[in-house]
Amino acid sequence: MFLALLVSALVVALVVIGLFVFGLRRRLIQRSGGTFDCSLRWNVPQEDDTSGKGWVYGVARYSGDQIAWFRVFSYAPRPRRILERSAIEVLDRRMPDGEEELALLSDSVVLGCLHRGTRLELAMSEDALTGFLAWLEAAPPGQRVNVA
Repeated sequence: MFLALLVSALVVALVVIGLFVFGLRRRLIQRSGGTFDCSLRWNVPQEDDTSGKGWVYGVARYSGDQIAWFRVFSYAPRPRRILERSAIEVLDRRMPDGEEELALLSDSVVLGCLHRGTRLELAMSEDALTGFLAWLEAAPPGQRVNVA
């Protein structure tokens, strides 16, 4: 009986510690400011795919001429992807369709992009999209920026 209670208490303590570290990581990512919720789908096929597969929920952070993208459901301290402003080419903009509406946050807008030859999609709120496009267009003189 004592052993079962001890094991149960240990499991509960580990879960609480895990959740605390999870929340602390997100807080540290957002501490420096310039963050926004942003789902990402990497290596998207050319034809329209509205199945909702491949979307990963994350947080993006502006960092000079780069955007660091972190997975939300991860303990990794480093960003999963780094997107460089000079390498981002905006291809199209659309509203989520089909099962995508269930995979993404409500009020998301999907932005189709090309980054160093890799097709990707970013889904973010309308406000975050306005800020993202302004950041792209605010590139220093002499840098090539492609915004559709």
